[in-house]
Amino acid sequence: MALPEAFRQYVEKNGLFTCDDHILLTVSGGVDSMVMLSLFVRSGYRVGVAHCNFQLRGAESDEDELLVANTAQKYGVPCYNRRFETLSEMERTGESMEMAARRLRYAWFEELRREHGYTAVAVAHHADDSIETFFINLLRGTGLRGLTGISTHVANIIRPLMFASRKEILEYAVAEKIPFREDSSNRSTKYLRNKIRLGLVPRIREINPRFTALMRRNLGRLTDAQLFIDHAVERIRAEAVCSDGELEIIDPARLDPGFPRGFVIYELLGPAYGFKGDVIDALCRALDQGATGRRFYARDRVAWIDRGKIVIGPIPGDDPCEVEVTEGTARSYCGNSVLYYEYLDIDAVEELCVQEQCALLDADRLRFPLTLRLWREGDTFVPFGMTGRKKVSDFLTDAKVPVAEKGRQFVLLSGDEIVWLVGRRIDDRYRLTAQTENVLRITREIV
Repeated sequence: MALPEAFRQYVEKNGLFTCDDHILLTVSGGVDSMVMLSLFVRSGYRVGVAHCNFQLRGAESDEDELLVANTAQKYGVPCYNRRFETLSEMERTGESMEMAARRLRYAWFEELRREHGYTAVAVAHHADDSIETFFINLLRGTGLRGLTGISTHVANIIRPLMFASRKEILEYAVAEKIPFREDSSNRSTKYLRNKIRLGLVPRIREINPRFTALMRRNLGRLTDAQLFIDHAVERIRAEAVCSDGELEIIDPARLDPGFPRGFVIYELLGPAYGFKGDVIDALCRALDQGATGRRFYARDRVAWIDRGKIVIGPIPGDDPCEVEVTEGTARSYCGNSVLYYEYLDIDAVEELCVQEQCALLDADRLRFPLTLRLWREGDTFVPFGMTGRKKVSDFLTDAKVPVAEKGRQFVLLSGDEIVWLVGRRIDDRYRLTAQTENVLRITREIV
């Protein structure tokens, strides 16, 4: 079936929009978004074009911007462009490039949608993107929900190319002489997605050339399974969860003993409250041990065990937010950040540069469990590159950290010693040396 006809059938089958709707297309200048623009115009839908110039690739970024503007003019559709000071934003927030760019563009897309009355925002993700997301989430251990790939429709975001493969899109662009630009960063294996796209997937295709079609069916089945689970969990929630003011209380005794209890608790806590899998695993272990008082954190929720029941509530403003980090922990939370832990052999560390948002620590010097908490008056550490102790309060003052940020500063401790002033500086005593054999790499992302 020709791509334009397959596009129209997919839109109609999934009820993404109608001819009466007004759709804002996010167009980068790459082949996927340029083909999406062509398909919308060719099918007669009312559209506008939004292009982000993140000013990260010099002249390449400017040439992308020019191509999108010229093509929109050729088609006679409105074109909106914004240049973002991405590097400055990364420096201000401490976010990674990917996180900062994502937050900036989606906030702007929603602003445009509201201001100009667009029904939805169309993003040019396709079937191969969904397959790559499957493997990314598989490697991160996100559970079944993360293995369903990319959703076709979430809130005001639609993805009308999910029916097509990268190969089909490229062949259509070449056949129809649709101009597009190649982002040079797509060839870099620095990013996990590119490692999967350029390394893993081609090898799987050598084994099974029908891999893309097979994975589409697999993702469809996984999505159906998750929908079935969601429906069942809502029935369980009605029986096992009650409210008490701002608190939600889960009574495990009300769960059918034939159900896998840990999985049910995961489904009750994860989607509704934002708790991650390893945090829920730790909570379930504490529940099995009859522990009371330990607190488990999501981004804006805290859970604890009280007489065999799980209590969930908002994090109080004065909550100490002290988290225990056991050996093997993959992820933990502090304030508006998530910390990812990765245990490596020294030979697997590609670069030894010290970055504020990434701590490289000599794992053999650490005493587990580690403790993650807000800094306190009197806390001291030996900042990397120095020989003497310094008060955390003095370090933050010298770094000209705003007062509001000081109050949200976390520290990671081994025993009573600070090993990392999170997001700012490691302790020199835990740096990597010529004698280091095992490394704990901790990466901070703001959420």
